[in-house]
Parts: sequence; structure tokens; C-alpha cells
Amino acid sequence: MHTDVNTLFAELWQDYIKMTPSAAKIHELLGKGEEIINDHIALRTFNIAKVNLDVLAKHFLALGYVDSGDYKFEQKKLVAKHFEHPDPTQPKVFISELLVEEFSDSLQQTIKGFIEQMDASVTTAENFIYSGRHWDLDIATYQALLTESEYAAWVAALGYRANHFTVSINHLADFEHIEDVNQALKDAGFVLNSSGGEVKGSAEVLLEQSSTMADRMTVKFSDGELEIPSCFYEFAKRYPKADGELYTGFVAASADKIFESTNS
Repeated sequence: MHTDVNTLFAELWQDYIKMTPSAAKIHELLGKGEEIINDHIALRTFNIAKVNLDVLAKHFLALGYVDSGDYKFEQKKLVAKHFEHPDPTQPKVFISELLVEEFSDSLQQTIKGFIEQMDASVTTAENFIYSGRHWDLDIATYQALLTESEYAAWVAALGYRANHFTVSINHLADFEHIEDVNQALKDAGFVLNSSGGEVKGSAEVLLEQSSTMADRMTVKFSDGELEIPSCFYEFAKRYPKADGELYTGFVAASADKIFESTNS
């Protein structure tokens, strides 16, 4: 496991921009040469003991992160937690897991088959959080998963890596409002996730979020190649709580729509 939080996020970022070339361009567009503060990353997994949420979380707990919130997504059959570092300038981490037992027998068998192909030692390796796919997958199996769960298909195809990074709008020098960020992105030709509206959340719930639709990339399967959605970039504006401190949690209703940024 990593001993340094900055190194871990640097490696995650390098893997992420390979999957999401648009993110590097957006970084330039919004940052204009200034440093961009990453509000949070998100990771996806299955609730199978070898690779569940807790297994991924260990990589962050070892670096001082603490469990800071629980979330449930009934419709998508997911649960999630978010983690925070004592240093508030470090990104928050949002980890979700698919409740595999709530799906069809065929999906359950498929996912269990993937995880059986993994050596348990892989999950404690320093690079596990950005190590990609660890199993064989053919196109028909990917497409069958996609009919039941976009999330299951995404993890099956792309494995372990950041599903998205998030620009902290609060720390941008040239933008104050999420609507202005969204307009700049659209003017530059980026497509936004409009599920539930382009802006998810509100000042009332202390968090506004928007995101691009995922980039598309050609992925190798065991029997050919297919162009599929990869990762996306998110934008978050946080508002102060009654005590004046910025809200650091997440809003389940908004996150539910953000998940749809990787829909085909």
C-alpha cells in the first residue's frame, strides 16, 4: 500500500487522464494555469469479500482517512461510503459497491467468476486502486451485464481505477457559480450529464454538482475490441453549514444521477 497520499493521487490521476483525455483539456480550460483542487474521487466495486468496499477503503485508511458517511442507492442496488483526510486540502474519497446478490443468478455467477480469477494478494498491492481489470471478459458477457446494470458492466470492463475526479469550484480563481462552469464547458464543446438537470443539488442541500458525460474509448476484450464509456469529470460547489464550515458530505439523490455519467 502507498505510504504517501500525494503519490497515490498522482498515480490515480495519470491512469485517469489516459482513460479520460478530455479531463486534461478541461483542467486547462478551467484552471488557466492555476492549480486545480480535487474535491473527491470515486471508486466502484462489488460487495464480494475479496474486493468489497472495505478492501478498497484500507488503502485510504492506511493514509489517515476516516469513514465520514454512508449512502444507499435503492434503484441502482448500491451502497457507498465517503472518507475524509485530516488535511482538508486532500481529496475526499467516495467508494461504492454493487449489491451483487440483488441481481439475477447469471449476473451473480459472472461477477463471482471474475473475482475467483484474482489472487487475493493483488488487492493489497500498492497499485491496486488504479490497476484496472484482473479477469477475462468477452464482448457478449459485457453486453449481458450492461442490460442489467451499467455499473456492473463498467467495473467488469475497466476494473479498478478512479471512475471520476472532481474540480472544486470553490477553489477556482475565475469561476464562482456552477452555471458559469457548465456554460464554459458547453461553449468548448463538452457534453454534460443532463439526467435530473445539468445541476444536481442546490445551495439548500449545501452541494451543487455537475459532470461531463464519460469519454469513450476502445477497450480490448478476449474476443475483440469495443468502444465503450470510460470515465468522466465532475464539478462540485460546496456551501457553508450553520457553523460556517463548508459541507463535506454527499447528497444521495444527486450522486444517483451522477452515476449516470457513464451510461452509453
